[in-house]
Amino acid sequence: MGKVYYVSRNVGLGMLVLAVTALVTIIALSVAYDKARAENGGEPGDAAASGTSAPARSPTPSAPEEPWDHYRLPDALLPVTYNVTLWPRLKPDASGLYVFTGRSAVVIRCVKETDLIIIHSNKLNLTGPHGHHAALSGLGEAIAPAIQRSWLVVETQYLVIQLHGRLAAGASYVLSTEFKGELADDLEGFYRSEYTEGGVTKVVATSQMQATYARKTFPCFDEPAMKAVFNITVIHEPNTIALSNGTKDDLIDGEPVRVTTFEPTMRMSSYLLAFIVSDFDSIKSTMNNGLLIRIWARRKAIEDKQGNYALNITGSILQFYESYYNATYPLSKSDQIALPDFHAGAMENWGLITYRETALLFDPIMSSTGNKERITTVISHELAHMWFGNLVTMKWWNDLWLNEGFASYVEYLGADHAEPTWSMKDQIILHEVHKVFAMDSLASSHPLSRGEEEVNTPAQISGMFNSISYSKGAAVLRMLSEFLTEPVFAKGLSSYLNMFAYSNTVYRDLWDHLQQVGVHIPHTVHDIMNRWVLQMGFPVVTIDTRTGSITQKHFLLDPNSVVNEPSHSMYLTEGTRSRVPSNGSALPVINRAQIIDDAFNLARAKLINITLALKTTKYLSKERLYIPWKTALINFNYFILMFDRTEVYGALQTYLKKQIQPLFEHFRTITANWTNIPSGHNDQYNQINAIAVACSMGVQGCRELIKSWYSKWMENPHHNPIHPNLKSTVYCTAIAFGGVEEWDFAWRMFKNATLASEASRLRAALACTKAPWLLNRYLEYTLDPTKIRKQDATSTIGYIAKNTVGMPLTWNFVRARWKYLFEE
Repeated sequence: MGKVYYVSRNVGLGMLVLAVTALVTIIALSVAYDKARAENGGEPGDAAASGTSAPARSPTPSAPEEPWDHYRLPDALLPVTYNVTLWPRLKPDASGLYVFTGRSAVVIRCVKETDLIIIHSNKLNLTGPHGHHAALSGLGEAIAPAIQRSWLVVETQYLVIQLHGRLAAGASYVLSTEFKGELADDLEGFYRSEYTEGGVTKVVATSQMQATYARKTFPCFDEPAMKAVFNITVIHEPNTIALSNGTKDDLIDGEPVRVTTFEPTMRMSSYLLAFIVSDFDSIKSTMNNGLLIRIWARRKAIEDKQGNYALNITGSILQFYESYYNATYPLSKSDQIALPDFHAGAMENWGLITYRETALLFDPIMSSTGNKERITTVISHELAHMWFGNLVTMKWWNDLWLNEGFASYVEYLGADHAEPTWSMKDQIILHEVHKVFAMDSLASSHPLSRGEEEVNTPAQISGMFNSISYSKGAAVLRMLSEFLTEPVFAKGLSSYLNMFAYSNTVYRDLWDHLQQVGVHIPHTVHDIMNRWVLQMGFPVVTIDTRTGSITQKHFLLDPNSVVNEPSHSMYLTEGTRSRVPSNGSALPVINRAQIIDDAFNLARAKLINITLALKTTKYLSKERLYIPWKTALINFNYFILMFDRTEVYGALQTYLKKQIQPLFEHFRTITANWTNIPSGHNDQYNQINAIAVACSMGVQGCRELIKSWYSKWMENPHHNPIHPNLKSTVYCTAIAFGGVEEWDFAWRMFKNATLASEASRLRAALACTKAPWLLNRYLEYTLDPTKIRKQDATSTIGYIAKNTVGMPLTWNFVRARWKYLFEE
């Protein structure tokens, strides 16, 4: 799952994190909505993941008395193949509901004698012969016992079938079901997405199965280790196309429907299934080895060439991974599709990857460098899963970090291959390492891996999709790769993937294969890595330069917090310095950023004085590179939010104004007074930093510049003079220092936007206003899906919460509307 961006709807609404913790992030309000469970908060697919709270733990109940009271399936039966037919109705029925119907026949192999069949089924209306929910027959010479009774268990989401006799070990049987479900707009399982094109409202039937939603589409053994081959048939309207994991095998045109049959899948987990019916269009290319690559999207988006960039880089990234893994891409095609409504950033369905439009579509005229980078990294992340996660899959969700952490690491390698001038391997420091340092230093963090028994319910599973699994997983695997060396790491991966192809593993299997490739290190891979995987947090190392003694302890931003899961082993880390020389360029760029970040974290934890941390930023007036500046600004943002309304803010503003002004003048010069764009990828980002901070701190001429650009656009809405790279900053600044006229103009432009990334920029900028009544109005808009799509409601509330004026308004809003937010 696309890491960055995943807060699973599964994860449920609860994670409203209002963390005014002394000294990290003032507020991260995350309201994720889930009505099927009161579950937990968390992130994918690319992608990815934002909270750090430990997965929800159930209170200690009495031990379940019956097999169907357990959340894990019994081990008596294994699925072999499924034959699944689905028919989504893209028009409402007589009662106004959108529905789908279907039938399924699963071949199951009995490995232990049993008189019970327990299979997942959730929110499906099942019909079968003789008043039962299913029918059972023997395969070959096997004779199926008669069904005594069957029933549904809502809590554990099971269909339970009690038999008159026992299934024989070694024999195979066929369990057949017919069912009907709602094609709801809840972004889960088989669901409905709507959009308007050419003044016509269109409906798409699409899917999201991870983590526990395949059972909401058809009865199945919905666990990652229950791999099987899926034979899929989709019935759909004549003017639509159907897509699934495999290549179309047969198409029957009839009146009034078409029937599309797909080639059998590889042996795979149920959470990787995908089914889509739409009238989308596509562009395609064929690699030298015959692999078909297609990009699917709304017809207007394809017509506007918004899929071209994704098509151009997909082949290159796939070739890179084939070389890196030393394993060929295992499928016959690679479809990628941009969906109008999709809660995660992306999802690695095998052979049919689904994306938010902002994560796949790039407009060569209107999209920014940041949009292009995001598309590159999300595609790279999802394609990495085609091997690591799909071909070889974790046995259970407690090891989700291995899937997502690995993809979150190698996405930077794949992106670096596709765009070698972007220095993507350095970006991991900002986007993963520094980010997760802040999260993992909280007492609410959790280990990367848990015992299987600790992750059972859908809530607990969804809770694993967070920044610890994605970003700490990436940081730890990057560390492992660097001390083993990349060639050794890649060789071990290749051995692991080839050994366990189409199977399931635990993380220890990877350690075994990395150890076996001939690496010589003082301790085993197991000994070194288990210290990072099985305990939360990381150490602060203190070096006494007078005596040479070295000590370490668990680093916590709040040294008075109580840790529920203390660490019991030694930590491994590097010592840090607390001062950047006046000539900062004497140090490598990553080290300059690391020193600043470490110093501020140590100061927040009261291990050093804050003045020492501030001294690490004195050299910034001479710094011109992006990563150190971005690191510093992330840390300064805490102080800006903390002191915005105090007497301290004036001094802070004066200091930042002094530091940013040389950078602002630097970019004014090299862009010929803002008429050009810097040539370097990271320089383009740093230009954004320079303008945003200069305007915020009151550098002369900055706000006037922003106002002139925005005013010209307001005068001629059909011609936007603002460069795409600068739009987010210009929109936000103009709205922040403007009034209702600027806000209402941006709202109209948002409602009329046809490019998803442009709509996303405007939606974020609308939260920048300082007018409380406008922010309250905007909060109310998040409750109306005709104004703000359901998929965007949570992030919109979060944008408003990050505004110092909006922070208390958001808190009041969420408390007042909690029931509605939770249920809807």
